Amino acid sequence: QVQLVESGGGLVQAGGSLRLSCAASGRTFSRCAMGWFRQTPGKEREFVAAISPSGAAIIYADSVKGRFTISRDNAERTVYLQMSSLKPEDTADYYCAARESPFLRTTTPEFDYWGQGTQVTVSS
Repeated sequence: QVQLVESGGGLVQAGGSLRLSCAASGRTFSRCAMGWFRQTPGKEREFVAAISPSGAAIIYADSVKGRFTISRDNAERTVYLQMSSLKPEDTADYYCAARESPFLRTTTPEFDYWGQGTQVTVSS
């Protein structure tokens, strides 16, 4: 069992930066692939980024590639999403997710645990 708590969301101007954190509890965290997703009202939750248990493998959605960076600290049981050059279209609720497998996936059914989300608003 893994519990996830996101933090770091807020209001930022376009072009600015934010760093989201996802604190995990549970002994299996270091064996889990982790992901970030985002969702806006009326739309499906969409993939943002994912990282393997060791951090050696990472994938990004095309919409955030080159602007967002996912990382993890297994000793601290925390996953981060550094967001730079933010755009108004990045406005969403951001969710952290864990997958009890080392293999990366990009769809919501593939993830086993979810946080409650943190809101990011980018003003133009």
